[in-house]
Amino acid sequence: MTDLQERIISSISRATHEVFSTMLSVEIGEGEASIENGTPATNDGVVSLIGLAGTWAGTGSVSCTPNAACRICAQMLMTESSCVDEEVLDAVAEITNMIIGSVKTDLEQHLGPLGLSIPTVVFGRNFRTKSAGSAEWTVVTFGWENAPLIVRMCLAPNEPIPQSVHHCGNDSCTVEI
Repeated sequence: MTDLQERIISSISRATHEVFSTMLSVEIGEGEASIENGTPATNDGVVSLIGLAGTWAGTGSVSCTPNAACRICAQMLMTESSCVDEEVLDAVAEITNMIIGSVKTDLEQHLGPLGLSIPTVVFGRNFRTKSAGSAEWTVVTFGWENAPLIVRMCLAPNEPIPQSVHHCGNDSCTVEI
């Protein structure tokens, strides 16, 4: 395992424990770390994805069962949620934003400034999510509500965009890339 993967695992574990303790007033079990290559397994439940961009680019995600998503919402809003609805999806998106945002802040010390997109949440049965290219995912699986809560992150160095230089003389301009 690389230093970056170990740093991501440590940061995911810390952020997830902190967010669940602070925002949901619950303790979550210790996470089990792994590395996944290629397309993750089929999902049945809720997956929330956030893009990261900067000198490094990638995606962070949180996935859980529908029941766990309802419990996240119930704990956050102190109300009962019996089915996955807009409130439940918003709660999972917010938890994802907090966890991945905290990981992003930790990693910026080592990778430079990173930006976050807004979360996209998917709910359904028998679906897959995939990142373009040959993605390697750092995965931490936590046990919560008798089901897995999975936090994933995929990061790769961002290719620099070539800068153009304009040279203008008396009668013409040229552009160098």
